[in-house]
Amino acid sequence: MNKSTYHSLIKLFRIVTLMFLCLPPLMSMAHAERIKDLAGIAGVRDNPLLGYGLVVGLDGTGDQTMSFTEQSLRSMLIQYGVTVPPSVKLNSKNVAAVSIHAVLPPFVKPGQKIDITISSLGNSKSLRGGTLLMSPLKGANGEVYALAQGNLAVGGLGVSGADGSSLAINVPSVGRIPGGATVERAVPNPFADAENIMFNLHDPDFTTARRVVEAINAALGTPEAEALDAVTVIVKAPEDTSKRVAFVGYLEEIVVEPGEGAGKIIVNSRTGTIVIGNHVTVGPAAVTHGSLTVTIKEITEVSQPEAFSDGVTVAVPNSQIAVNEDDSRMFELERGTTLSEIVQAINGVGAAPGDLVAILEALKQAGALRAQLIII
Repeated sequence: MNKSTYHSLIKLFRIVTLMFLCLPPLMSMAHAERIKDLAGIAGVRDNPLLGYGLVVGLDGTGDQTMSFTEQSLRSMLIQYGVTVPPSVKLNSKNVAAVSIHAVLPPFVKPGQKIDITISSLGNSKSLRGGTLLMSPLKGANGEVYALAQGNLAVGGLGVSGADGSSLAINVPSVGRIPGGATVERAVPNPFADAENIMFNLHDPDFTTARRVVEAINAALGTPEAEALDAVTVIVKAPEDTSKRVAFVGYLEEIVVEPGEGAGKIIVNSRTGTIVIGNHVTVGPAAVTHGSLTVTIKEITEVSQPEAFSDGVTVAVPNSQIAVNEDDSRMFELERGTTLSEIVQAINGVGAAPGDLVAILEALKQAGALRAQLIII
């Protein structure tokens, strides 16, 4: 074996060894998630905005007999020096009163654009082809945070004929304007001023909170994080804002294996949907399942009188009732029965979704079901 071949084999051996050393951590983190996906930062949130305005330029599909639309139109004309006598009725078939709503993202600055959605408030048939006039958008505190204006993009279509027939595709009374509002005021955010960065878990769980704290402290090498409860984890943050941004970006990428939730069974009584979560077990119990079918059949018989008698022909009802009871089958659930065993046992007796709900409720009442039964 020459020297070149020897060094190649040594290099290959090191690569294979490194692969095997890295394999267990990769396998153990198969179900892990980033902190960014598990939690949000306190104070970093969206803010809803709401406004009222007029959509003009409609092709006869505006509000028809809506007093507030006419009042809004008069008020707008007065602001621009146009006085309309009260005796003159304004025809608003090309105008529609609308509500405007939008979401103000966190850290958005004045001058940036946000999308808006416009919905008809009156009896307008369609907003297609309309233009929204300048309208203020207010927050929950009554302050104006954005100004909306622009041409609507309506995905729906509505047409009607003179005979009263009509055709509607999607919803023509709702439209959107991408980038239709300009932000005029920023929302104060405590991110840059708070002493600590506060992570709030999307799903409260003590195990997940503990693991997040351990992962952050292990990544930083110092005990900078602590859990306040099952939701909140606080981390000491740098005072410099630029360093704080980089610091939070680093923390969000830390990978954590979340804790498994408690055993739950979710039942949608309207649709018959049943979802059985993990860690659902039952204690010792025996379940029997059977069905009773009652069939009632009505037969009408004709009674004929004897010949040359004074009797009349009459119809006589004849009811036939049959009762059919299927063979009841019983299955036994042992202590510590798992999810897959429950499903196999219940499917084995041919239980329908409605029967399955009854079986689960009975097991819960008997104290044999080790899970939360939630009916929505």
